[in-house]
Amino acid sequence: MTAPTGERTRGESPAVASGVAPTSGVAPASADAAPSAAAASPAPHAPAAAAPLAPPATAPDAPAATAPLASAIAAPGRSRRWARRCGTAAVTLVMAASPFLLTDPRSPWANADDPAFIRLYSDGLAAAAPSTPPTLLRAGEPAVYLAGSRVVDPGPDASRAETTRADALADEARAWLAAGTVPGAGGPYEDLAQDALLDVRALLLDDGAAVAGWSPRWRYVWPRDSSFIALALARTGHVTEAVEILEFLDRVQHRDGSFEARYLPDGSGPPDDRGLQTDGTGWALWATAGVLAEIPDDAERRATARALRPLVDRSTDHALDLTDRRGVLPPPSSDYWEVGESRLTLGTVAPLLAGLHGAAAVYTTLGDVAAAAIATERAAALTDAVVREFGPNFARYSDGREADAASAFLLPPFQPVALPGAEAAWRASAVAMARPAGGLAPGAGWKDDGISWTPQTTLYGWVAAVAGDAAQADRWLSWVDDHRTASGAIPEKVLADGSPAAVAPLAWSAACVLLALDTLDDAAR
Repeated sequence: MTAPTGERTRGESPAVASGVAPTSGVAPASADAAPSAAAASPAPHAPAAAAPLAPPATAPDAPAATAPLASAIAAPGRSRRWARRCGTAAVTLVMAASPFLLTDPRSPWANADDPAFIRLYSDGLAAAAPSTPPTLLRAGEPAVYLAGSRVVDPGPDASRAETTRADALADEARAWLAAGTVPGAGGPYEDLAQDALLDVRALLLDDGAAVAGWSPRWRYVWPRDSSFIALALARTGHVTEAVEILEFLDRVQHRDGSFEARYLPDGSGPPDDRGLQTDGTGWALWATAGVLAEIPDDAERRATARALRPLVDRSTDHALDLTDRRGVLPPPSSDYWEVGESRLTLGTVAPLLAGLHGAAAVYTTLGDVAAAAIATERAAALTDAVVREFGPNFARYSDGREADAASAFLLPPFQPVALPGAEAAWRASAVAMARPAGGLAPGAGWKDDGISWTPQTTLYGWVAAVAGDAAQADRWLSWVDDHRTASGAIPEKVLADGSPAAVAPLAWSAACVLLALDTLDDAAR
């Protein structure tokens, strides 16, 4: 999750988030040389001026007599060396711990009572020519778009060529919208849905790279975000783009079925050493099953499934390997909180469970009964393990102490049916994670800074819609609609005073809005 300033988010590493740059160790000082016994002990009783200096003592007892004096003179040098070494060690420990102390949401230093301030990085996006990346709109300077597009109105003083070019780009955007559906059309959220669709389109590059945002530290592809975006596009009639996103994930996935936390948009690899995140494997399987379900033609669906089978096979094998252990639960991994973990989180195991169910559905489409049965059997075993270890509170960790947004992943649309007790835990979590402006935090254990996060708030809106709680879904959607930027973009965060903050738009939040509205449309039909 997400980066900037003192707030750790998905877009940057802990060191960058804290504003503390890595420093090299302090160079050790040279040792102080101890004076020799001869220099410290002139001949006794020498006349002050008349007699010459005596030679150094050579009697056998001389060293014994002068050693304590030499040791006493050398002691301050040793003390200084030890002090410098201890200081260097202390600095090293502070630098190593600063990402946790200053930015990790579980750190007591991060949980200050004063609401944090994070500026809004941009007001939204301006679409450019085909195959050309969008441009960011300066925060506080809302755009006037041509209707049905993210093309900025060139204004009355523009040349005829500029106006013609802008109109052509807007026509392309309107044609793209018309090729699919705008969920919530005719209702109070039509504008919200249209803007979300256009922002998702603007953040989707030609090779299927669905970047999280266009601000520099979000201009990467997270498998997690991409999975939600792919499903949102498929559910709104843009299956071709959805499949392209899955094909991108297929290209960047490791041979063992694992995924890095995020990737460069050109698919050349990760931008840093953030490392592997297990949930990406589960999300890729879950999204593949969901996208295939949106292809009405049986032959086309099977052909698409065959094309995506390498992604499915690698991901399924990896999920089976991770759960082929005593107790079935996978090892700990970083999840959507984007912090290191030594304990297994619900945010890791729940997506993996969703992925196993997705794998069973894909193999059923492919007619591979044996593979579907294996995935189904392991999903059943993992379900029992999750209920046993995480129930009934279904908190972030198995200790059941801190509610977490990952409780939503134990309900439909992520699982075929809600795990026993999961819906009650999910509803209770919204109370524990509530923030002053009306949105949600990622979890009850997140830093107490008063900031609402739109990915989790829109996620809860979608889950409420799937659960048939249209009133609650409407409340979350209305809150998001009210806290967009002046240009209509959904920001990643909302401050305690209701101000939009950080990156805007954020594709994950836009995708969840589209999925929630599409679900409400289905229920109304």
